Amino acid sequence: MSREWQVTFDAADPRALSTFWRDVLGYVHPAPPGTDLPAGADPLAAWDDFLARVGVPEDQWNSSSAVEDPDGSGPRLFFQQVPEGKVAKNRLHLDVRAAPGLEGEERMAALEAECARLVALGATRVRRAEPEPPLSLGFIVMTDPEGNEFCLD
Repeated sequence: MSREWQVTFDAADPRALSTFWRDVLGYVHPAPPGTDLPAGADPLAAWDDFLARVGVPEDQWNSSSAVEDPDGSGPRLFFQQVPEGKVAKNRLHLDVRAAPGLEGEERMAALEAECARLVALGATRVRRAEPEPPLSLGFIVMTDPEGNEFCLD
């Protein structure tokens, strides 16, 4: 039997990092428990209202955040605030599949276009790995705004 699962990020600023990954993946911030958000409503503002209503002190409102795949097929991403910063290379990283089915220059052009979009969102480009068939079709290594490595694949 399979299990539901999520990917958890330690973060200095969970709300900001969740917003970055929301925009990278086309995910959404879920509504607070028991809340039906009208179309176009800001889920983060709804969370602030919810947390105030249930008595969470304002200095704890950014202790965690989450984003979800609106189609329900991808894993939930959860962001929890931790006091320490990132100090070493990830032992696990995400591959953002930005060019599935593409090869050669067409693939690398698609990866470069996505890289430019993500840099505008706050990512940092680390390096480009050229295609080396048959084992590698090429990819771009990046980091998110808090330094977590990921690849455009």
